[in-house]
Amino acid sequence: TAFIIEDGLDEQQERNSSLDQEDPEPPQIKEEQEEFCSSQEGEQLGLKQENDTFMRVDNTLVSESKTDTRKQSVQCDTCGKTFNFKSNLTTHLRDHTGEKPYPCSTCGKQFNQKSSLNTHVRIHTGEKPYPCNTCGKIFNQLAHLKTHTRIHTGEKPHCCTTCGKRFNEKSTLKTHIRVHTGERPYPCSTCGKRFTLEAHIRTHTGEKPYSCGICGKRFSQKSVLKNHTRIHTGEKPYSCSTCKKTFGRKSTLRSHVRTHTGEKPYSCSTCGKKFNSSTHLRRHIRQIHTASNIHASKV
Repeated sequence: TAFIIEDGLDEQQERNSSLDQEDPEPPQIKEEQEEFCSSQEGEQLGLKQENDTFMRVDNTLVSESKTDTRKQSVQCDTCGKTFNFKSNLTTHLRDHTGEKPYPCSTCGKQFNQKSSLNTHVRIHTGEKPYPCNTCGKIFNQLAHLKTHTRIHTGEKPHCCTTCGKRFNEKSTLKTHIRVHTGERPYPCSTCGKRFTLEAHIRTHTGEKPYSCGICGKRFSQKSVLKNHTRIHTGEKPYSCSTCKKTFGRKSTLRSHVRTHTGEKPYSCSTCGKKFNSSTHLRRHIRQIHTASNIHASKV
């Protein structure tokens, strides 16, 4: 059986640390459709920060507002980022100073805020206190639960101001924006090329930091590990809106949908035959053209 493995996106810092527990029989999730926001909505998203009122903080200290004691906005003098509370600014300043006053007593890793340390400790304890009320899947961070819940609700709150495409995670939007900017922030010291994702470097090092908790198999990307885990759990979260058939991977669902639409975007460069998935095209080349070449060479 051939499997299609999608290119994964490295998740944000501290999100690579643990594999969320899978539920063996989750409810079906509707087929994911690409969504776009209006230009007006995109402009509002882009202007939101600019329209926020704030007061400057001289010498990285916070001065009191004389006009509104209920809600005070303060600004970082180093980068200009604004905050509603002084405590948030104090924590933020550690990003610039590098201060990490909260160490983990188990592994020694240090953090710039206590909440991050508390979340990290759950990696060692295995605690996952945040369950999904819809499918029962559990998470070690509330932020992960909120992101997961959008699979069920279909909510995609993060909008690309350039093309209007919507995403359910801010990190995915950030990576998508590089399609427009052409930014490739990760240079490879081995081959000299630059990439949009840091995971490429692992193709040279062979590093596979993500291991399956069931069979021990290791992977270079967390997204690939998640796909693999569904082999054990039987989870199939992607459902075809036409025939209701379910799939473990989004890419497999996309290929399946083409059986309904008739779309065949993959063509053989040798004979021109078209296929609805890259897997079928590769199998065709291997069985037809490669086999023919071997037979011809023997003759």
